[in-house]
Formats: sequence, C-alpha cells, structure tokens
Amino acid sequence: HFQYPPKAEIKMVRCITGEVFDVMVDLRKNSPTFLKWHGEILSAENLKLLFIPEGFAHGFLVTSESAEFIYKTTDYWYPEYEHSLHWNDPEIGIHWPLDIQPIISAKDESASALELIETFE
Repeated sequence: HFQYPPKAEIKMVRCITGEVFDVMVDLRKNSPTFLKWHGEILSAENLKLLFIPEGFAHGFLVTSESAEFIYKTTDYWYPEYEHSLHWNDPEIGIHWPLDIQPIISAKDESASALELIETFE
C-alpha cells in the first residue's frame, strides 16, 4: 500500500507482539533502487523499527499465530490517494517466507499489477 502525492507519506512501523515479515518496494523512478524490495523480520523480541520513505509501497505478512503492528505516519490515511501493488507481482519477485498459501484480504487480492501502477518522480 502507498499514497500518491500530495498525500504521500513516510511511515515508521514496529511489531509489538508476535512477528511479521515486513516489506517495502521502491517506486521512485529516478532512484538507484527503483523496483527493488527489502524485507525485515520485525518482532516483539527484536524490537526493530522500520523506516519507510515516501515513494515506497509497504506490506507485511504475519509469521506468528497473531501480531500487533503499529504505524507512525507523516499524514493521515486518505483513501482517494491510496493505491496497492499486488503482493505477489512476479516483476517485483518478493521472496515471502511462506509454507502455506497465505490468507489475503479482498482489498490486497484486488491490488494492481506493477504495470498498472503510476510510479513516483
């Protein structure tokens, strides 16, 4: 998920109970890491906090029985500016730590393929 300008946002995320595999994808056309992804295990045990810059898509997979996840953002949620990149887009090639087929929300299942996403300048 991400928000387009003028409501693009920076996020800081942390898992406070359980564990998640957290991923960000660089959607900034002029970046040397354009369309590259980075994933981190965030958990109540490791206390890691992840900074997600403006212009990045962000998503996560709960890898424990349950998890609580907190966000700090630089702006409010504006549904009219929000967009989603499909979690399993083959052009991005995220290596999700999956043993079974995940449970995907209807919103995430209907997300756009990369070819339909307007990237950031």
